[in-house]
Amino acid sequence: MEITFLKYQGAGNDFILLDNRDRKYSSLNKNLISKLCDRRFGIGADGLMLLENHPDYDFQMHYYNADGGLGSMCGNGGRCIVAFAHHLKIIETETNFLAVDGPHYAKITQNPFVVELQMIDVEEFRIDKEATILNTGSPHYVLPVVDLPSFNVYEKGRDIRYNDEFKAQGINVNFCEWKNNILKVRTYERGVEDETFACGTGVTAAAMAHALKHQLEGDIDTKISVLGGELNVKFKKTGNRFTSVFLIGPAELVFKGTINII
Repeated sequence: MEITFLKYQGAGNDFILLDNRDRKYSSLNKNLISKLCDRRFGIGADGLMLLENHPDYDFQMHYYNADGGLGSMCGNGGRCIVAFAHHLKIIETETNFLAVDGPHYAKITQNPFVVELQMIDVEEFRIDKEATILNTGSPHYVLPVVDLPSFNVYEKGRDIRYNDEFKAQGINVNFCEWKNNILKVRTYERGVEDETFACGTGVTAAAMAHALKHQLEGDIDTKISVLGGELNVKFKKTGNRFTSVFLIGPAELVFKGTINII
C-alpha cells in the first residue's frame, strides 16, 4: 500500500495525518499504524489520525496512539487535524468536528498560525493525596513536583501508569511546577509509553488541577511551558466546574510525503 501523508506538530507533539474521506486507508490495522509511527522504521510520530467525512460535522477525527491502538481524545492532535482540514480547504477559519469524546469547536488565527480548540467541560475529579485525577477527554493524573527539569518523568510516570490501580486501562501522568507565573508541565503518555514533548489534554488537566489547588475562580488563562514550546489553557471555573475550556497553541505542517507499506 502506498500512503500519502502529511506530518504536523503542535508544541512538539507530532502526528501523521491521512485524508480518509474516500476510505482509502480504512484497512490500516494496529500493526501497520504502529509501524508508521515508529521513529526508526517508519515515519515517526506520537500518533496517527484519519480525517473522515461526517454527515453532521465538517469532518470526523479518528486518533490512534503510537502503539497502533485506537486512542482517546488528543488535544494537540485535535489542533493539528484542524490545521490539516484548513490545508485541505475543508474549512476556513472556524469548524465544528466530531472526535471520540464528542463534538468540538475550533477557530484559526493567522500571523502566527494558531489553533484554539474547545475541549470538553469538566466537573468530576478526584484528589489522591497531592495528586489530582480527572478526565479532559483522556484520563490524567496530575502531580506537583519540585525541580521539574531534573525530575525522572519516564521512571516515575511509568510506575504510576502501571501501578495496580491504573495498569488495566492506563492513565497519562503529568508532573508540573508553578514558576514565574508559568505552569511547567511534563507528561508520560499511555499508548506512547514514554515522555512526549507536549500533551494537550494533559496540560488542560494540569491547569485545572492548579486552579483547584489554589482555589481560583472565574475566567482563568494559564500560560503553559512544555518541552516542545508554549501553550495556553483558558476556562471559566465556577466552584468545581470547568466550562468554556480552550487549548491554544501552534499547529505546524512539518513535511509531506509518501511511504510504501509492505
